[in-house]
Amino acid sequence: MPQAPVHTPTVLLIGASRGLGHAMAAEFLKNGWHVVGTVRAGSGRTLLHDLADAHPDRVDIETLDITRPEQIRALHERLSGRMFDILFVNAGTTNPDPTQTIGEVSTEDFVNLMITNALGPMRVVERLSDLVTPAGLIGVMSSGQGSIADNESGQREVYRGSKAALNQFMRSFAARQAQTPRAMLLIAPGWVRTDLGGPEGRLSIEESVPGVVNVLLTKLGHPGLEYLDYCGRTVRW
Repeated sequence: MPQAPVHTPTVLLIGASRGLGHAMAAEFLKNGWHVVGTVRAGSGRTLLHDLADAHPDRVDIETLDITRPEQIRALHERLSGRMFDILFVNAGTTNPDPTQTIGEVSTEDFVNLMITNALGPMRVVERLSDLVTPAGLIGVMSSGQGSIADNESGQREVYRGSKAALNQFMRSFAARQAQTPRAMLLIAPGWVRTDLGGPEGRLSIEESVPGVVNVLLTKLGHPGLEYLDYCGRTVRW
């Protein structure tokens, strides 16, 4: 009798053009996964395009700006009929002057940061969650700076607030999905030397991302929401 085709697990990775997202795509490929990664339209050639050239049968590229609801809807329509084992939203920015206090930041910068770091990712989760297999995983890139309990030094106030908001929204989403067998995860990658983290970050991408992906793979099959760091340690809410 002919053998049934082998299932190749697939991740839908939102925000995979560079930095942590690109490194996650490469790490999933090392683990034998198929990757569908998104870049913003007009971004030109990215590191994800290089990965797609090197793995033409295992990397697909889609376009998405998570701050544009119509683009989220369009992506859902394009992917309709496909199912993913993991949906992971990697998105994050900071305000132009991260040293500003909440009383100093402009309304425009505050709104832009909240849309990019909290509202946009959750719109993606809400809209695309039906593309995740019943036993799959929905994950979002958070930050240790989103922890209220661990905030003992202040600084980066608006960024911290946006990630704390993201964590709260994800908890609300998980509460509405309490009966699902899906795993859910907020993950803190550590202070990584990227464009966002800056040159003083304690970790290189190579030190953070393999752990991030390993935590995702370990969480698969374990329902419920957790807030973990790149080593799999629980982060206090």
